[in-house]
Amino acid sequence: MTPLRAALLGAFLTPLAAFAETSLDGQLSIELNATQAVENSCKLSFLVVNGHDAAVDKAVYEAVLFDTEGQVNRLMLFDFGKLPAKRPRVRQFVVPQLACDGLGQVLVNGVTQCTGESLPEGACLDKLKLGTRTDVEVLG
Repeated sequence: MTPLRAALLGAFLTPLAAFAETSLDGQLSIELNATQAVENSCKLSFLVVNGHDAAVDKAVYEAVLFDTEGQVNRLMLFDFGKLPAKRPRVRQFVVPQLACDGLGQVLVNGVTQCTGESLPEGACLDKLKLGTRTDVEVLG
């Protein structure tokens, strides 16, 4: 690997490693990391870290999307899939016919599915850490 490639890779991975190493022991973290307008839709990018010692085989959350006026736009299910233990993952969801600048809040309304061998009860919802790096508020 060339020194330039190594430096670029290090610059990309350092924020993810720092995020993953924060005190997430025994909890799951979901951060709305970015929104992007794509053809009459809004792509939501989430950074998810499973701070448990066991992998999550499947995590599906019910989310309520509110517009900037505070009115419910729609309910959705976000399937984050498999989340390995102690590792960051990025998951993206395209919300059709939604302008990103019209999205005001995302409410994590509950978990509809959370499976994995050796996971503690409530692993996907108890102590759920939510955050955002966007102008969209994330609540739970």
